[in-house]
Amino acid sequence: MTRTAILSDIHGNLAALNAVMADMESQNVDRVVCLGDVVGYGPQPCECLDQVMEFDFCVLGNHDSSSLFDPEGFNVAAEQAIFWTRAQLEREGHDPERSRRRIEYLCDLPRTVREGDWLFVHGSSRGPTNEYVFPEDTQNVKKMEKLFSLVPRLCFQGHTHVPGVFTVDHRFIRPAETGTGYSLADPHAKLMINVGSVGQPRDSDPRSCYVIADPEVLEFRRVEYDIERTVKLIEAESDLDNFLGYRLREGR
Repeated sequence: MTRTAILSDIHGNLAALNAVMADMESQNVDRVVCLGDVVGYGPQPCECLDQVMEFDFCVLGNHDSSSLFDPEGFNVAAEQAIFWTRAQLEREGHDPERSRRRIEYLCDLPRTVREGDWLFVHGSSRGPTNEYVFPEDTQNVKKMEKLFSLVPRLCFQGHTHVPGVFTVDHRFIRPAETGTGYSLADPHAKLMINVGSVGQPRDSDPRSCYVIADPEVLEFRRVEYDIERTVKLIEAESDLDNFLGYRLREGR
């Protein structure tokens, strides 16, 4: 039975990524996948990208895409951060070959990956890279019906940084409500599963969040990391808004 660790929204936060990777070592996972936004906001995009390049696969996030092309719909701090990130990726330093490999990796990321009746995206089944699906969207019946019509059975997604399980009867089940695990055993139950964020949680819990899934059960895992390390690295970069670090303390 394959156990898959599913990460998303690392956002250049190496301290958070390293803590999650350390947690995974004790969980007997068979593989690691990423749902995008490896870069953006955080102070160590290259180091995070180097680790993700070793994962089984990664899909394209909107910040990953914007690091290569012009960002659309970003606020001032996010836009400034993505231009800074692009400069880091393009900086050859003493290893131009590594710089080239990072950019080529981002260019080759798929928008979706499907394995049987499991779909992996960054945003949604309808808008794989950019569409947000928030908990309050459970009140938007037409949107949810359209999204679920495009879900084979399970859709793993990120983008909002808010973890939880969306059900076809318009419920949003938060990690705290799943107990020791959420059952995936019903072959007829369609679910959209937001795996949360490794590098910038926004559910008022500052701990990193990721998911471990096997054919039978889904587990949300929260991991503490050295937030102040990331805050100090952001403060040291004049082109990164200090707010991007301070918000990590509150998980927002």
